[in-house]
Amino acid sequence: MQPPLTPNTILNERYRLIRLLGQGGFGRTYLAVDQARFQEHCVLKELVPYDDSPFALEKSKELFQREAAILYQIRHPQVPQFQATFEAEGRLFIVQDYIEGKSLREHLQERMVNGQRFEEQEVRTIVEQLLPLLSYLHNRNVIHRDISPSNVMLRESDGLPILIDFGVVKELATRIQSPTGEGGTIVGKVGYAPSEQIQTGHAYPSSDLYSLAATALVLLTGKDPQELFDEDQLTWNWQQWVTLSEPFASVLRRMLSYRPGDRFSSAEQALQALKQPPPAAKSSTNPEMSQMATVAVGRRPDPATPQPKQSPSRTPVIPYQQPSGDENVLLKVVGLTLLVSLLAGLGTWALVSFLLRDRVPSNTPATPSPSPTETVPFSPSPSPSPSPSPSPSPSPSPEVTEQRITLTPDEPFTEQGQLSANDIQRYLFNAEQGEELNITLESEGVEFTLRDPDGQTLVRGRQTWMGTIPEDGNYTVELKTLSEDEETEIAYDIQMSIRPEIEPSPSPSPSPSPSPSPSPSPSPSPSPSPSPSPSPPANETSFDIEPLRVTANVEGSMRDVSGQTSPSRTKRYLVYLEQGQVLKVVVLSGRVSLNLRYPNGQPIEDAERILSWQGEAPRSGDYKIDVVSRENSEFSLRLGVQE
Repeated sequence: MQPPLTPNTILNERYRLIRLLGQGGFGRTYLAVDQARFQEHCVLKELVPYDDSPFALEKSKELFQREAAILYQIRHPQVPQFQATFEAEGRLFIVQDYIEGKSLREHLQERMVNGQRFEEQEVRTIVEQLLPLLSYLHNRNVIHRDISPSNVMLRESDGLPILIDFGVVKELATRIQSPTGEGGTIVGKVGYAPSEQIQTGHAYPSSDLYSLAATALVLLTGKDPQELFDEDQLTWNWQQWVTLSEPFASVLRRMLSYRPGDRFSSAEQALQALKQPPPAAKSSTNPEMSQMATVAVGRRPDPATPQPKQSPSRTPVIPYQQPSGDENVLLKVVGLTLLVSLLAGLGTWALVSFLLRDRVPSNTPATPSPSPTETVPFSPSPSPSPSPSPSPSPSPSPEVTEQRITLTPDEPFTEQGQLSANDIQRYLFNAEQGEELNITLESEGVEFTLRDPDGQTLVRGRQTWMGTIPEDGNYTVELKTLSEDEETEIAYDIQMSIRPEIEPSPSPSPSPSPSPSPSPSPSPSPSPSPSPSPSPPANETSFDIEPLRVTANVEGSMRDVSGQTSPSRTKRYLVYLEQGQVLKVVVLSGRVSLNLRYPNGQPIEDAERILSWQGEAPRSGDYKIDVVSRENSEFSLRLGVQE
């Protein structure tokens, strides 16, 4: 392995190294400053190929670019954003956001110095905050593989748990170090990773749930997993160190099941079980109240089970004690009271029925009266009345959160958050007629609605929109989820910007001809007025157009291209396709997305603000691939055309 890079080394002409954060078998991690992004701190993960031969290095680069593209698509507020990938000095790097905070392992060590551990409510909150994140990852076929107290950080700004050091990066590093697939490194920590992951290297969504539950027990007990797991019985024993309430204990037990099939099938299922209220406590019989056995009424004793001290010809009964004289008087009073109540109830019912019959209009068909022999059911209440049918419970009203924001040309608004099915997020802002509004929403299950000052819907979308404000007033952008599952929270990233109305430059009026000075000679003819210069065009996005020649073949081999793009100058590639050919394109690196258009310039359906696309050409022509970004960005793409 090559030696570590020294501080102040400049990589890729923009990243200045500050210090080494860590080192392992898969490579190193550095803290760096991104000189092209306002000196922001970032993390560089270095993956070092084991074999530095040209063939091995080329294979490693192909694998690196393909797998890193998956990581780049992870966009969640509880995951450090994968920003870019690059190669420098024979090394491969992944760039991630830097998170300010401490790991759960560091927090636990600080508490144990004072004889303290995490409380149950703290750990339960951490688990409830991480399960929606795992659901987000698993739905994208991404498994972390290495959840432990060291790989969960509590962000200093808001206290949210952040998942770092994805095992897929370590697996990628292992495969890079052995491109032929002969590597034997297993991703995951012993004690936290389940048996199927340690023994076979296979990981499933339930494997992450196992690791999360093991992490929870370590925080609660202060003990390492090896001290809590019984290898002979294949069970976890924590009860002697901590007592947990239900259903938290039962949820952890199921997440820690030895067999993957016995665990929850998904993070959503685990979260739903965790939020269920505990079952109502069953009332137990007090042995002090009665010493007699309970006997079912009307049931003869089993002849095969003789009862001692009882006559075989008689059914056992509960012993009865003759009441005393005072008790007889009391029973008579109670019986007389019940009889009077019954008679009063019957009389009241008869009177009400008679009065109601007299009020029926003459043109209404008469209802047959009840038969005199009809039995009136007994009710202990003196005046029975029909109980009203319960009205259906109304559906829960949505929880609306409103936020007043200010949009200016110099300050675009950006926010990340999460919404459940019962949440609505509203952003209110003032805009003037003619201003250009741009909305970009990045989410898998959230849509936005733009409403005018009267509350009328102007546009509804799920990705991006740009248009002109029709009138002055207060506008609203409303976010809500497309899912009906109230237990699942969906992450979103919204950006809004506004530009003032672009007024056309006035055409310069012809400059007047100079007045001739008086002279005895005849006045010269006036010089012709200069023609007005054309007004400059409006400030529109320009295109850096580059035709690409991609050879079509049956295998669909790919070609890599790289370049630069910016908000004011978009990189556009032209790829000629014959009708029926299949185009494949994927973003490998850079904070960019793709917009695809047909040869006639019309947008391709569902091909805006995407990171990868594959489709068949309905007609021949030059198809347009626009690489767009909110900032000046370098990028690399992979393209292929298949017959």
